[in-house]
Amino acid sequence: MVAIGNSVALVTGGQRGLGKAFAEALLKRGAAKVYVTARRPVPGDDPRIVPLPLDVTEPDTVSALAELASDVSVVVNNAGVLHPGPLLKADMADVVATFDTNVFGALRVARAFAPVLAANGGGALVDIHSILSWGAGAAAYGASKAAFWSITNSLRVELAPQGTQVVGVHLGFADTDMVAAIPAPKISPAEVAETVLDGVEEGAREVLVDEATKRMKAALSGPVEGLTVAIGR
Repeated sequence: MVAIGNSVALVTGGQRGLGKAFAEALLKRGAAKVYVTARRPVPGDDPRIVPLPLDVTEPDTVSALAELASDVSVVVNNAGVLHPGPLLKADMADVVATFDTNVFGALRVARAFAPVLAANGGGALVDIHSILSWGAGAAAYGASKAAFWSITNSLRVELAPQGTQVVGVHLGFADTDMVAAIPAPKISPAEVAETVLDGVEEGAREVLVDEATKRMKAALSGPVEGLTVAIGR
């Protein structure tokens, strides 16, 4: 388990949506500093929040970030994209871009910050997945989150010797701009962040934020037909 109080944290995609909620929740729990990233970061009023540029698809920017944020003990791997369209009809470039951000980009962050976390006592790596990691019907986005889930499970094993707590997070739709057009019940980003940070401080290895996600994981032992998620195309 990792204490948030007085920690230094990094939230990728931390200036909007779910990432912004994580940054605010970390500060509420006493984090001393939170780095927040965006492709084009904007300055803020709170001196405890440090905006930094990051494009997870560009290895050089990931490496530069790890050098600048070398004091972190909590990394929230949150940055992601959602390109609509079914697998058979979507622009293939969008499918590739989805994986480059949601899978390989997240892995780039994990690889860059693994030695940073080790140097700072182990800390925590928090990977943001989705109920769609397990649910069919979400095209490239769901497939990318399934791949990210698998990567997280392997990272948990690989990072255990250095004492890093790896937390996989699954949730339904948070109320953010990314999914504003999807007609489905949505969870408050603040509620998501608080639930996840509770898990981090309690030593959790996986956090299932809402009841829908808990039901979906339970359905994994059943027939595959039960894993389809209606997302209101």
